Amino acid sequence: MRTRLVLLSARLLDPGTGAFLPETALAVSEDGRIAALGDDREMRALAGPATTVADLGGAVVTPGLVDGHVHPVSGAELTHGLDLSYCADLDDVRGALAREVRTLERGAWLFGWGLDPNVFGGHPVDTTPFESVLDGVPAFLLLFDAHSALASRRALELAGVDGPRTFDQASAEVVCDADGRPTGLLQEDAACELVERVAPKPTREESRERLAAALRSMAATGLTGGHAMDANGDSLALYGELDAAGELPLRLRVAPWCQPGTDADGVRELIGRQGTGGALWRVAGVKLFMDGTIDNGTAWLERPDCHGESTHAFWPDPEAYTRIVGELHRAGVPTATHAIGDAAVRHVLDSVGKARASGGGGVRHRVEHIETVPDDTLRRFAELGVLASMQPTHCCDFTRADHTDNWSRRLGEERASRAWRCRDLLDSGATVVLGSDWPIAPFPPLGVMAGARHRRPSRDLGQAPHGPEQALTPLEALRGLTTAPAYAAGEEHEAGRIALGHRADLAVFGGDPLTTAATDLPDLPVLLTVLDGRITHRAASV
Repeated sequence: MRTRLVLLSARLLDPGTGAFLPETALAVSEDGRIAALGDDREMRALAGPATTVADLGGAVVTPGLVDGHVHPVSGAELTHGLDLSYCADLDDVRGALAREVRTLERGAWLFGWGLDPNVFGGHPVDTTPFESVLDGVPAFLLLFDAHSALASRRALELAGVDGPRTFDQASAEVVCDADGRPTGLLQEDAACELVERVAPKPTREESRERLAAALRSMAATGLTGGHAMDANGDSLALYGELDAAGELPLRLRVAPWCQPGTDADGVRELIGRQGTGGALWRVAGVKLFMDGTIDNGTAWLERPDCHGESTHAFWPDPEAYTRIVGELHRAGVPTATHAIGDAAVRHVLDSVGKARASGGGGVRHRVEHIETVPDDTLRRFAELGVLASMQPTHCCDFTRADHTDNWSRRLGEERASRAWRCRDLLDSGATVVLGSDWPIAPFPPLGVMAGARHRRPSRDLGQAPHGPEQALTPLEALRGLTTAPAYAAGEEHEAGRIALGHRADLAVFGGDPLTTAATDLPDLPVLLTVLDGRITHRAASV
């Protein structure tokens, strides 16, 4: 056996049992699989002249962490501009914009991201507070949910947007005032694209390097994989280029989008793309949307929010979505559907139920986000074999325990008390997959695990948790980033565990993530990250 890697003096943590394996070392064969487990002497004997050998000095090894919902390419682009996520109020935003404007050349665009609607303090979300700062400046400011944006007057002018528009996406909107003038708020992708298509674009080389840099940063946090929930633009080509060059530090499972208006040929094309890819990435599954977001009033709720909004599905004809899910199911293609509101989640489950009634029980469908659902929805996930893909840091950082945040005010007390029901879904028998939804929230997986456990704002851990009864245990949180994404991908026989024959995708930590306090977990040192038996990140101390 030719040995690619040997790890010695390790504590090998099995997320299946939550216990350490009796062995203290492992060896990885040339095909990137765990080929042997044993003591240091036995594994050292397997090393050859070309083998990488690392003595871990008692560090903890887990399976590599996998982000169950991430947008690498769009995230690398969107986070290149002005970071507004730290702004707590309108004065903070105005100050940040003013500083950025002073650095711009005449006519240059200003791009911002991460804007929290809570900074508006209950006032309308529009460009009015920023008009004096952005006078004559084409600006595009993405709100934190990435489903809406603010465009300055100059940006709207350049895009020719001077009134309302009609879109195939039912919840998309150019928000206008009583006189029909745009307020600057653009709801959903179709509306945002009106401005984005006239804005300057990065070169192909810039996009490639931004993506590579983002993925390297991810690997440094212990991530070895991600379920990429888009394949837009040049995404697949960029993955292919990095993979061919040996520069892809994460194993990616990519789900292209299926939008309203997709015809039979479009569905056949999505089916035909399944399984294509390279050594470390492949197209697997299809991403759909059933609604937008609660914060901007485009979710699909069974009862309207406090503004009378969030009453419509993303698809003008929800039954068209149901038919497409059925077609994909019959073709053996798993779906991942963005569904945030209770009506949206219910419709997805109903659609999967209809699809399953026609056979093909082995297809593993998913619902993404699941921010608020009633009791009678919980058990249906397990009954239908639908996975619950959730991002607990969204609850931590964008809502408040006292329900004074925009999300909670829109829903009202009853529904806000059903926020991100991770515990209830798990207890009802569902498999809960955890992720970040980066760039919506930070990607470091230890932070995601910590948020699932403490449910407190990461910026102020002294604040009360939002729904502490929905917290996960340390082991459950670890499984959400190891065994659960492996199961979601149908790869539980080769991923998510430290076992013979499994992929050597590994993360090495300076302490035990199961006994480290949740509030301290994000600072746990990541000593080594291994993908396919090759080191993608190595701390100076190792």
